[in-house]
Amino acid sequence: MEYIVHTPCGDVRGAAGRIPGTAAYKGIRYAAAGRWEYPVQVTGWEGVYDATRYGACSYQPRAFYNEEENLKKVFYYNEFRRGETYRYDEDCLFLNVFTPDTAKAGDNLPVIVYIHGGGFTGGCGHEKHFDGPVWPAKGVIGVTLNYRLGPMGFVCLPQLKEEAGFTGNYGLYDQLTAIRWVHDNIASFGGDPGNVTIMGQSAGAMSVQQHALSPLSEGLFHRAVMSSGGGVSRMLSASPAEKNYAFWEKCMEFAGCGSLEAFRALEPDKLFEAWNQTKKELRSPGCFPCIDGRLVVGGGAELLAAGRQHDIPYMAGSTSEDMMPPILQSMARRWCAAQRRPSYTWYFDRQLPGDDNGAWHSSDLWYWFGTLPNCWRPMTDKDYALSDRMTSCLCHFARSGNPNGAGADAQWLASAKGQNRVMIMGEGDARMGKPGMLKMIRTMLTNKAVGE
Repeated sequence: MEYIVHTPCGDVRGAAGRIPGTAAYKGIRYAAAGRWEYPVQVTGWEGVYDATRYGACSYQPRAFYNEEENLKKVFYYNEFRRGETYRYDEDCLFLNVFTPDTAKAGDNLPVIVYIHGGGFTGGCGHEKHFDGPVWPAKGVIGVTLNYRLGPMGFVCLPQLKEEAGFTGNYGLYDQLTAIRWVHDNIASFGGDPGNVTIMGQSAGAMSVQQHALSPLSEGLFHRAVMSSGGGVSRMLSASPAEKNYAFWEKCMEFAGCGSLEAFRALEPDKLFEAWNQTKKELRSPGCFPCIDGRLVVGGGAELLAAGRQHDIPYMAGSTSEDMMPPILQSMARRWCAAQRRPSYTWYFDRQLPGDDNGAWHSSDLWYWFGTLPNCWRPMTDKDYALSDRMTSCLCHFARSGNPNGAGADAQWLASAKGQNRVMIMGEGDARMGKPGMLKMIRTMLTNKAVGE
């Protein structure tokens, strides 16, 4: 079978997907950008684009050390990356499209665009848990993407503001450009540009929330899903770009760069070395969305209180052994309850087989993507049934804005004032209930908080 798609940018050649009956178009360049320049969307190429392998990932800390020797990060390495090879480059603005292999222009299938997490400093769109989502087998097109991370994606400097009129959030603008590329091209793959869901976990969920509060993305997506990171919180609120200047000026100083030109020309390993030194000196992560006045126009809690979020349906939730279980669960529920349209909260409590870490931060991704066969864990029939239910709910939501579908064994009620129950999925039968607050607090104080 020939996997050729005719897009407005030109022809694209893909390959058979992981799941029989699906196709994968990997490593499609959606934008180009120099260091600390805002991305320019790709609108065309010469010849047939070879989309049969994944593109390079953004430079990130793990690009400069052997993960097997970094004991602080070995859990996630063993879980999601062991045995895989990743390429790292500043030229990293690539996305991947997963479709039914019979999909064609005019099918108008719903689309899910997924933004990976990793604290805005790590990750990519094709780690094991993202490699071949089951969604196309359920009639939904999937898109994953790479964006600039760490000092490549979140520098804020007055010199850069003088150049472009604003500064910061380069990684968020990458995501926005990918969403625009999908809007302009997904119909050729059989997708419906008028029915796009954006989804993310952890920093990806925080990114989804920024787009849901941004005037620049109005009309580009129609539903949103946030796992373990989105919601109402003043702790995770963006600050004005100017408040970040001192951090990055100190980073320039540690790098020995007296000008923006020299800083731009700095070798990636030296840039990350200076960034790490600055983090230790100033005790600050230094890489976080800022208020730039265009994409991010204010703090999340304030914008939500003013009703500035996109008027669309949302899903949001967290896991039982998450990094801050009571806080993340409360954030998700309060966000959903504040919406004008029915929005739905979940709580994932499956104690994953293979160790005693429970439902750790991002453990639910294996189930949302339906990629359990990629996992080292001794998954059981119970896990596969749970994943099938969760992917069905997600695909129903992407299709209609409601996660309930035919055959569901429990009705998922929207969160609202006076309706505080959430959908609990994992150990027992799926059911509406209230996660135990005392247990979540105890977990927050005692668990290993596995996360990147």
